[in-house]
Amino acid sequence: MKATERIAALDWAAIEAQLWDFGYAKTPAVLTPAECEELIALYGDETRFRSRVDMARYRFGLGDYKYFAHPLPPVVTDLRGAVYPYLAAVANRWREALGGPADYPSTLDGLLARCAEHGQTRPTPLLLHYEAGGYNCLHQDLYGDVVFPLQLTCFLSRRGADYDGGDFLLVESRPRVQSRGESIQTEQGEMVIFTTRERPVRGTRGWFRAAMRHGVSRVRRGTRYTLGVIFHDAK
Repeated sequence: MKATERIAALDWAAIEAQLWDFGYAKTPAVLTPAECEELIALYGDETRFRSRVDMARYRFGLGDYKYFAHPLPPVVTDLRGAVYPYLAAVANRWREALGGPADYPSTLDGLLARCAEHGQTRPTPLLLHYEAGGYNCLHQDLYGDVVFPLQLTCFLSRRGADYDGGDFLLVESRPRVQSRGESIQTEQGEMVIFTTRERPVRGTRGWFRAAMRHGVSRVRRGTRYTLGVIFHDAK
């Protein structure tokens, strides 16, 4: 079964319900072990990437990541294109709840065309790499004026075999209350779909915006690789 078929087979109604309730949803494995290993093996091939970021240099954390150049690996292209239409429907319902127009394009090509109109033409899918002691500070992936409100991370390494620790972190901030955190343990091939910047939350006076940031807790042992898929391009 192809990755696109595995994505189509996911329970998207349940995923959407989790996104409304919690701002994130974890899926079963959508990438095979072989696909995960193939992506990890690309990390040493500098011709596949447009840039590398040393997290410590910018006080982002401890580790490094690389943004893919065009053409993206086929599995990344397939994953990004297949997931997007499901999330675009959710994004439009979120926007309506917050009183805005439901105008996210129904296809990824439509979103990327809008990005290009705003000077955002650099691809944003990336591979992230952590060794023991590595971590990623809480942050948001924005990159320009056009921001799609959902993104995903796919976990390429094997928890308990390749590494320990390194939980995926989400922190939600709501007006006038303390922040709420989630620590998510994941297995190889699974995805976590989550809020890029903010999501609608129903309050006593209607819907309001709750900001979310994500990161990675300290890797206690081993080496951890993940694939990040952001749907909007960068300037």
